Amino acid sequence: MVNPGGSSQPPAVGAGSLSWKRCAGCGGKIADRFLLYTMDTYWHSRCLKCSCCQAQLGEIGTSCYTKSGMILCRNDYIRLFGNSGACSACGQSIPASELVMRAQGNVYHLKCFTCSTCRNRLVPGDRFHYINGSLFCEHDRPTALINGHLSSLQTNPLLPDQKVC
Repeated sequence: MVNPGGSSQPPAVGAGSLSWKRCAGCGGKIADRFLLYTMDTYWHSRCLKCSCCQAQLGEIGTSCYTKSGMILCRNDYIRLFGNSGACSACGQSIPASELVMRAQGNVYHLKCFTCSTCRNRLVPGDRFHYINGSLFCEHDRPTALINGHLSSLQTNPLLPDQKVC
């Protein structure tokens, strides 16, 4: 396992070595044939799990992600923090414990998920329009949309995406 941003090379472990490695997950000795190394610690294959979905990380890939004290699979890292971990509107980072809104792959703070025209906050259940990177409430959608001239427009029901597992 490789921890992006961390050390990826474990110290050498001799096959005949009598020094047992301790698992960072359960604290037990690792006598298994295979062990994982990430975040400068060793893990049983069964103990290194995603903090959100509980998937055994050794079975689903060769990398894991850490942030805010969590160990995450790639899918949950992107779901929780987006590709950059920053709000698409204000550019500020989004804490792991904060609820977010999403539109077309972009992640927003709840307070930043607002109509580009009236600046009213869009809430779960509201319908919105996402045009060229801008959000519009149902009332402020561009007139061309009403006349059917914007073929690339995406109309989506607004659903929250929680950052808390």
